[in-house]
Formats: sequence, C-alpha cells, structure tokens
Amino acid sequence: MITHIRPGDLGPWLQAARQQTPDQPVVLDVREPWELQTASVQPDGFALVAIPMGEIPARLGELDPAQPVACLCHHGARSLRVASFLAQNGFTQVANITGGIDAWSRERDAAVPLY
Repeated sequence: MITHIRPGDLGPWLQAARQQTPDQPVVLDVREPWELQTASVQPDGFALVAIPMGEIPARLGELDPAQPVACLCHHGARSLRVASFLAQNGFTQVANITGGIDAWSRERDAAVPLY
C-alpha cells in the first residue's frame, strides 16, 4: 500500500522515516526536465533526486530500496504510478506526495511557481 502525504505534512513523514532507518529520505521528482526548470523544490531535510517517470525502470539502480522515498510530480498521478512501481520492486518505505508540486507551492513554499 502506498502512503499518501500532502506537501504540508511532509515534515512529520520525514521525521518518522528518519526514526525507522538511518538512511536519508529522498524526494524523487519524476517530472520532465522542462518542468524542473519551470518550478523546483529545495532540499530541506531530504535528498532531492530528479528522474523523469519514463526513465525510472532503466535508472532504478540509482535509487536505494533502503531509503524512504516520497515521489513528486505536477499533481500526483505520475508520482503515484512511480510509487507503485517502486513498491513492486522492493522499496518498502514509499509515499506519494498528493497534489504534487502544485500543492507544494500552495501548502509548503509559495516561492515555488505555479504552472
């Protein structure tokens, strides 16, 4: 089962993840490069990894299944598919950031542009 978290609730999820494993939590941004140029988040208590959704299967080895991973896209649909894929491939601490970067801008950091 995939955990769903809102951007405004990411802090408690990160804190809980740190208590369960010594590995640093990751926010996996699965948007396309042009989207990253338009609006990006700044790492704050997590590592930020950007891999477009279509490249995840080929680049799965770049991710550590022991690390907690919260997936991020524009609104939450692509990231949910990636989170499900990760869970099916042995990742045990996976979350979807519901609402995506759009909600991130509205709930967590208004400096992140809406698009």
